[in-house]
Amino acid sequence: MNARSLSPSTSSRRLLHLDAMKALAAQLIVLHHLAAYGPIAETVQSLWPGLIAWLYEYGRMAVQVFLVVGGFLSARALAPAGRPLQGQALTLLWRRYLRLVLPFFAAVLLTLACSALVAPLLPELVPASVSAPQLLAHALLLHDVLGYEALTVGAWYVAMDLQLFALMLALLWLARACGPAARWLGPALLLLVCGSSLYLFNRDAGLDIWAPYFFGAYGLGALMHWLCLSARPGLGLSLLGLLALGALLLDFRERLLLALLTAGLLFWLQRRHEQGQSLLRGPLAGAVAHLGTHSYALFLVHFPICLLLNALFEHRDPEHPWVAVGALLAAGGGSTLAAVPFYRWLEAPAGRRRLGWARTQEA
Repeated sequence: MNARSLSPSTSSRRLLHLDAMKALAAQLIVLHHLAAYGPIAETVQSLWPGLIAWLYEYGRMAVQVFLVVGGFLSARALAPAGRPLQGQALTLLWRRYLRLVLPFFAAVLLTLACSALVAPLLPELVPASVSAPQLLAHALLLHDVLGYEALTVGAWYVAMDLQLFALMLALLWLARACGPAARWLGPALLLLVCGSSLYLFNRDAGLDIWAPYFFGAYGLGALMHWLCLSARPGLGLSLLGLLALGALLLDFRERLLLALLTAGLLFWLQRRHEQGQSLLRGPLAGAVAHLGTHSYALFLVHFPICLLLNALFEHRDPEHPWVAVGALLAAGGGSTLAAVPFYRWLEAPAGRRRLGWARTQEA
């Protein structure tokens, strides 16, 4: 869900297919949370029970798209042109942490402020209490590991993003330490951990607070980076496909099937992009670039907006289904609009931030 700021005029040079995938996944996550929390969902369900049930059950699976795309983008950043880890590992990890945690913690504080406003109307949607250790755990992205209740929806994914990035970073650092073998050892290590996740770790739900549980989907995206660099990727694609299909036969998981399909689509679109065959042009390309750029901001800011709209609906007209539909659309549209200033004033500056230790490493 992370993206660099580019204006629509530069969208032709962007990976617009990735922007489209991130934008669609972010919108589905917003709709999933709107279908899962609050009186708006309950009232819309009386009108469209099938839609709300589908969004509740399957909307959350859009996170697999984020995982695959995140793995691909991390691999591109850490192993450009297939050469593992250009830069100091700890500096890269610190940058990633800042880029994630500064806007995330701002979103936590915004959610807490909105929670205080809506608590009299929607006490079931807000935390009963907030402690200093709980806030510190969120600031360190260790809330799940330390057993604290999340203070906003999606907090688990932000923490997992850092874990997955750190694990990939460690594997590529190990490959680089092996000298000339690094170019092939990097993807080999990723394949090994990816396969271990698919066949072992991802089958144990008790491990879902640790990176190996999700590294199957993340690793599929990362390996697509190397396959896209290959002049003859057919054998690699076949082997990776057989690996994933074997994992599905062993233990069928819808989330894994979606990750596999997403990885295949990503490979196809990336190859078309490299051949100059973009599927998106003109104003549509600019709109997709905009939505892709703001997808992480949307992911962070949508829940406080949803809290406010649910409280307003509960206060004004909690029974009328068409008013609920309007409130649902307003919450989705308002979240998309709120993502723009959130990105401009919080996420984008966080991406440029270099605090003392990182500046010393770069000097």
